[in-house]
Amino acid sequence: METTSRAEPQDATGGPGASGGKDASQGVPGARRAVEGYLMAGFPWYGLDDAFTGARWLMQVGVAADGAVEHGSTGHGDEPSLRGELGEEEQRFAVVVTVASRPVRRSPDGNGVLEATSVSSAAWLAGSGLLSCTWPAQMERALRQDWLEQQTAIAWELADDLHGGAWTMLSLPVDGVPTDFHYRESEYGWVLAGAAQHEVHIGAYGRGMSAYGLGFAVVKDIESYA
Repeated sequence: METTSRAEPQDATGGPGASGGKDASQGVPGARRAVEGYLMAGFPWYGLDDAFTGARWLMQVGVAADGAVEHGSTGHGDEPSLRGELGEEEQRFAVVVTVASRPVRRSPDGNGVLEATSVSSAAWLAGSGLLSCTWPAQMERALRQDWLEQQTAIAWELADDLHGGAWTMLSLPVDGVPTDFHYRESEYGWVLAGAAQHEVHIGAYGRGMSAYGLGFAVVKDIESYA
């Protein structure tokens, strides 16, 4: 998936644009800019259903080369941070990734094609998302990039082989309907991915919150996450 990111007020590294700040160059609150990115999508967003009563927050949207919003993430629970405010064992969060179902299509300049999206796309985005916020804090900075590249390659291979032995099947409700997901666990947390209604795929990742009790539903008001 060749996408670029927009609207990143709450990225996993706690970098510039974290919630509550204000972009001096734009004069627009980061949360407002984030919501605008989500509102550009031509598909509904998914999050945890009403059984979850904790904090909700926005992460980022991904935009394809033709300008269409292709995916984005909604967060639930503690915002993942590498700054050490919470130890890894204390973090409790679940992030839901919504990916628009797209066929192979021509690029805007007509000289190539844009890849189709699939459940594997959702699995890859969820797997890489988990890695981005759970790398070993005790690791030397010089080794982190090598570790991240290695683990990212593994996550890609796993996402490309959803019927392999690394995955099991887990049934969870989506809009109240039992739905099968590909599910795996690691020392860093869990990842799952499956298809939903409304021509979207759902991925999710988290730690400290069991995936077995989760349910997903269309977000009725994405601004409530801001």
